[in-house]
Amino acid sequence: MAFTIAIDGPAAAGKGTIGRALAAHFGFAHLDTGLLYRATGRRTLDGLDPVEAAQTLRAEDLDADDLRTPDVSQAASRVAAIPEVRQALLDFQRAFARRAGGAVLDGRDIGTVICPEAEVKLFVTATDAERARRRHKEMVETGHAVTLEEVAQDLRDRDARDSARAEAPLRAAEDALMLDTSEMTITEAIAAAVARVEALRA
Repeated sequence: MAFTIAIDGPAAAGKGTIGRALAAHFGFAHLDTGLLYRATGRRTLDGLDPVEAAQTLRAEDLDADDLRTPDVSQAASRVAAIPEVRQALLDFQRAFARRAGGAVLDGRDIGTVICPEAEVKLFVTATDAERARRRHKEMVETGHAVTLEEVAQDLRDRDARDSARAEAPLRAAEDALMLDTSEMTITEAIAAAVARVEALRA
């Protein structure tokens, strides 16, 4: 039986970590939809047209080891604002969401556009300062030489672009549970999300 958990929120709020944990806890498949846009954006940096990049995206493109770099993050945000790119990736996401056995998808428009019928919707957020701190720590640990302010500015730029775009802007679904992880440990955030899903599955 299909059961969809839709998780939205800005970058570095914890939605990916929570999504992976929920999938593992309930035995569901997991899709980080941001990787679709990162992989598409990455291909445009090689000179490919954004729409062509999305239409010809391959599964192996999601495994590239440089999808978390600042350049790719900005490219992903740019291509995500193009309606034709979003349309090209829409069917894949919707089919994944309704697969038998359950699915968890995290991104920016899952509960509002991709899966408005999802059984559970979460909007995961955190303060700007906390998100910048987390992303900076993550990037330093993976060998990227960036300052905290550079990371903070990158997040501000992406937030502004993602929230202002005409096509599927970043916003919480009306029936989404708001989960602010600013003061939460990873364990606490996951426990809160698990409790929400279990309450709605009962």
